[in-house]
Amino acid sequence: MARLEYSKVVLEHFKNPRNVGEMDDADGVGTVGNPVCGDMMELSIKVADNKIEDIKFRTFGCASAIATTSMLTEIVKGMSLEDAENVKWADVVKGLESLPPVKVHCSLLAVDALKAALYEFYKSKGIEREDLKPKEEEEDDHHGDSEKACGPLV
Repeated sequence: MARLEYSKVVLEHFKNPRNVGEMDDADGVGTVGNPVCGDMMELSIKVADNKIEDIKFRTFGCASAIATTSMLTEIVKGMSLEDAENVKWADVVKGLESLPPVKVHCSLLAVDALKAALYEFYKSKGIEREDLKPKEEEEDDHHGDSEKACGPLV
């Protein structure tokens, strides 16, 4: 079984994740999961003056899942809602200084959690944002099959 190589940044965010926890007074909460590999993410945002004032997460998953969610929170904290809506998985991977190819799906899941939290925030304000609406499990095919999505166990 091949050993996965993680960047120092990934290992740092895994060992010392930022913005971990629950937020009782969240303005939006996004919960997403990949049933194929078992990763689950809950991301909560607090919005003030059209910016993400605070962000917290809880992730159940591998080192990459925890690191990508941690990095995502660092990237978007303090960002305008418009800018946060445009964050892509590649931004998270770049911040982590790469991920093993079989673990990139974790960055996709983290971005999905952010979009779901933004969707819930807008929905609470009576604004329907179909472009941010979470995909149904059966429609969500960007994570691939289990071997491609999760790769070998570490």
